[in-house]
Amino acid sequence: MKNKLIKSSSILVLALVIGLTSCSKDNNTPYVPQPSASNASIQLANNDKFGSILTDKNGRTLYSFAVDAADNSNCNGNCSITWPVFFDANLTLGTGLKQSDFGVITRDDNSKQITYKGWPLYYYSGDGKAGDINGDGVGKTWFVSKPDYTVMLANQQLVGADGVSYDSHYKPGKEVVQYITDDYGRTLYSFILDKANTNNFTKADFSNDHVWPIDQVSKILNVPSILDKSKFGSINVFGKPQLTFNGWPMYFYEDDNGIKGNNKGVSDGPGAWPVENATTIAAPAN
Repeated sequence: MKNKLIKSSSILVLALVIGLTSCSKDNNTPYVPQPSASNASIQLANNDKFGSILTDKNGRTLYSFAVDAADNSNCNGNCSITWPVFFDANLTLGTGLKQSDFGVITRDDNSKQITYKGWPLYYYSGDGKAGDINGDGVGKTWFVSKPDYTVMLANQQLVGADGVSYDSHYKPGKEVVQYITDDYGRTLYSFILDKANTNNFTKADFSNDHVWPIDQVSKILNVPSILDKSKFGSINVFGKPQLTFNGWPMYFYEDDNGIKGNNKGVSDGPGAWPVENATTIAAPAN
């Protein structure tokens, strides 16, 4: 019996090692943390300004980077000196955090980095002590990591389902565009024919919802600090809630396949299904 137990334990350890070392830069491998502990490597802390935030076991604040729209880390070289990566080979989670929200990627330099809801996690060198949150809003691309964001922001090139790169005017061209996503980085779109707080696309039987699914959000929790939370709301669409921003009902796109960083919907009648950001003009009244 003793030999069987030793053999089983060895197999388990080997499986965990393989799971950790086989991840790649393009594959956000689910991470298997150790059981929760009072000194967990990642914990939730309460902050007077930001509410619930993610910190390491020493209370140091963790951040995400809007440029990491797809499952990779784009902070390298001098950037990684200002924004050191967070990694713990023996990751443990504090109360209130879900194992399924964490992953691990391999960076360009072959080092590892922990991700939360698909977003790689970083420290900020400008934080001098536990509890400091000096990095939030830097460059309008760095945000304190929180468990209760309703939406997030991504900064990246728009590439339609047709393979064409689009600029912010939905013309072929190269441009990094900032836009709103859900908390897992899945792109959100509006529909040009909608009116203020009125969905003119979805049919009563939801027969076309599979193409442009509504973002079913009934309660707005928190948003990145450069966005105005008061511009977000929720409407009723044939009995289901839908997130709105500045009056625009918000949708996902079928061909994005729920993948963080995909924004293929911009080529569906370029300009008919735009992405939105802090400068979005309010939806027209009915």
